[in-house]
Amino acid sequence: MNDDQFVTDRPWWETTPLNSMTVEQWESLCDGCAKCCLQKLEDEEDGTVYYTDLACNLLDTETCRCTDYQNRHERVAGCVWLKPEHLGTFYWLPDSCAYRLLAEGRPLPSWHHLISNDRRLIHQLSRSVSGRCQPASSMDESRWDEHVVEWPLEQPE
Repeated sequence: MNDDQFVTDRPWWETTPLNSMTVEQWESLCDGCAKCCLQKLEDEEDGTVYYTDLACNLLDTETCRCTDYQNRHERVAGCVWLKPEHLGTFYWLPDSCAYRLLAEGRPLPSWHHLISNDRRLIHQLSRSVSGRCQPASSMDESRWDEHVVEWPLEQPE
């Protein structure tokens, strides 16, 4: 049997490199936490990234879904588009993010929908921003530092 015929019981996300995934596979990795949609502040001196509880104005803060996903990059200046070619810049993503976990060779957590088969579990376990943030437009940017929070960076199980 050659390498091409080798069969594994491991799931596709463990056997397919991030930069070889189809668009569908890549998109399905997103756990729907919406932490990447929170406004962040970066310390210019040491590069530390601080999360706020202020979300992109397109984010439905209850469902953690973008209200205009297809056009988000045109509508929101600075909207981050996670792509496989940007793997080296994922340092700012929370430790629980599937993209970061897989890029660092770590497994997905048990609550991730690809393992649990339940997209609601992340919200039930308070691992998402659901009900924990407000639209950034509700706060003047000069006051964002008053909204720095630690919960988005809590360690996964």
